[in-house]
Amino acid sequence: MNLSRVSSIFAAATLAVAFAQTTSTHTPPDPATQAQMRVNMLATQLNLTDAQKTSAVSIFTAAYTAAQTIQTNLQTNRQSLHTAIQKNDTASIDQLSAASGTLNGQLTAINSKAEAAFYALLTAEQKTLYDALPQRGGPGGPGGPGPRGRRGN
Repeated sequence: MNLSRVSSIFAAATLAVAFAQTTSTHTPPDPATQAQMRVNMLATQLNLTDAQKTSAVSIFTAAYTAAQTIQTNLQTNRQSLHTAIQKNDTASIDQLSAASGTLNGQLTAINSKAEAAFYALLTAEQKTLYDALPQRGGPGGPGGPGPRGRRGN
C-alpha cells in the first residue's frame, strides 16, 4: 500500500467535499453517519467482523470530526482567495495559497492516519481484497464517503 498515493487521493477527495459544500446548499451527514456509511460499504467488500466494524466506525468518525474545522477553514480560504483574485491582490493570493497548502497538509495527515489505523485492523486476506478495490475519492468524493473513500495502490 502506497501511503503517499493514499494521502494524495484522500486530500483531493477532502477538497472535493469542501468545494461541494461551498457550491451546494446540501448539508452533508454528520461525522458518525458518514463513518457508518463508509464502514457499511467496506464491511460488504471485505467481510469485516463486528469488532472490526465497531473499530472502523470509531476511527472514521474521529477523522471526519477532526477534518470538519479544517474543511471550514478551507472554504473560508477559497472565498478569500476568490476575492483576492478579483482585486488582483497578489500579496493576499500568495498568503492564502500558502495557507491552503498547510490546511491541505493537515487533512492529508488526518486522513492518512485514519487509513493506517483501519488498514491495521484487517487480516492478510482482507488487506489483499482492500488493495484490489478500485480507486475512489475521499469523503464525499467519487465513490462515496470515506474518510478516504478509497486509497490508491
